[in-house]
Amino acid sequence: MPAFDNSEFERIKLETKAKWGRTDAYKQFEEKVKDYSEKEWNDSADGINRIMEAFAICMKNGDTAESTEAQSLVESLQNYISEHYYNCTTQILEGLGQIYVSDDRFKQNIDMYGAGTAEYINNAITAYCNK
Repeated sequence: MPAFDNSEFERIKLETKAKWGRTDAYKQFEEKVKDYSEKEWNDSADGINRIMEAFAICMKNGDTAESTEAQSLVESLQNYISEHYYNCTTQILEGLGQIYVSDDRFKQNIDMYGAGTAEYINNAITAYCNK
């Protein structure tokens, strides 16, 4: 199950460029993905989806956002973003967690894995970033 509905992709892409287009992270992103094929885009999205699903499973299993399992998933998410898109600093990671709950498009898509998944991920990210 995909965490992100592709019908919003172009709109989010434009918003992202308008807001962060001048940052080093965005420049890294553009350089890293400029030659991505459709398969590479799909594969990278699948990787994010697997991590989101793993968070939902962790939450359903009763693990707290501060648990070793959840914190390991945050580290995996940060590393995955850094490897496939841009250097995901702790500051950027924390901002992403906030977007996951404040932007209804992200929240609804992430919560397709289970109600409360976006909030759980944000809480896990917050705990991770405040260590």
